[in-house]
Amino acid sequence: MSRDAPARALVVIPARMASSRLPGKPLADIDGQPMIVRVLEQARAADIGPIVVACDDTRIASAVEAAGGRAILTDPELASGSDRVHAAAAAADPEGAFEVVLNLQGDVPMIEPEAIRAAFDPLQDEAVDIGTIATEIRNAAKRDDPGYVKTVGTPVGERRLRALYFTRATAPSGPGPLYQHIGIYAYRRPALARFVSMPPSYLEQRETLEQLRALEAGMRIDVSLIDSAPMDVNTPEDLEAVRQAVRHRRSPSS
Repeated sequence: MSRDAPARALVVIPARMASSRLPGKPLADIDGQPMIVRVLEQARAADIGPIVVACDDTRIASAVEAAGGRAILTDPELASGSDRVHAAAAAADPEGAFEVVLNLQGDVPMIEPEAIRAAFDPLQDEAVDIGTIATEIRNAAKRDDPGYVKTVGTPVGERRLRALYFTRATAPSGPGPLYQHIGIYAYRRPALARFVSMPPSYLEQRETLEQLRALEAGMRIDVSLIDSAPMDVNTPEDLEAVRQAVRHRRSPSS
C-alpha cells in the first residue's frame, strides 16, 4: 500500500453469544437496537470498505441481516476473535481483493468513525504490519488498574507510536503520559494469516494479551493516538452506562 492509497479495507466485526459477564451481549438492546447493529452503523459511518459480522449464532446473523448487513457464521470452537476474523475474511474475500482486514470489536456501540479510521492510518507506512489505537489515560485511578491495558511505545510521529510492549502493569515508569490500548486492529492480509497460524506465545499467555504474540514474532504494530476511549460493554453496568449515554446524546436538551 502506498502512502497515497485510499483508505479501503474489509471490516470484520467478531461477535459471539457466550459471555461470562453478559450472556447474549451482541443482542443486548440499546435504545431499540441490538448492540451489534449499533456497531455495524458506526462501521458504515467510517466508510473504509465493506463490512461483515463474524458470528457464532444464527440469532446474531438474523439481527445483522434485518439491518441490511452481511453476517458469516464461523465455527464456535475457534479460539479467539482474531481466528473468527480470519475465517470470515477468507469466506467474504477468498480472492484476497482487500489487502487489509480491520478487526472492529462488537462491543463498542458508540465508537466514533474517526477512531475506526485511525486504526487504519499506520498502514500508510509499508513497514507496519498491524495498526491499532490508544488514548492517553487522564484518570489517575486507571493508571494502576490492570483492566486498562497500557501501550508502551516510542513516538514515530506527532500522533503515532511504534509499539514496543503491551501490559496490564503501570508502564512505563517515570514522568510522562500513559496510554490505554483499545483493541481494534487493522491487519495487512499476510500479517493476519501469519498471526493466526502461530501458537499463543509466552508473554501473550502471561499477560493474557493476544497482541503480544505479534510483537514476540517480530511483527511491527504502530498505534494511532486518539482523543478518548470508546465505551465498551463487558458487564451489565457497562450496558446501562451506554444506554444512558445514547439516551442523553439524542435528548433535545443534551
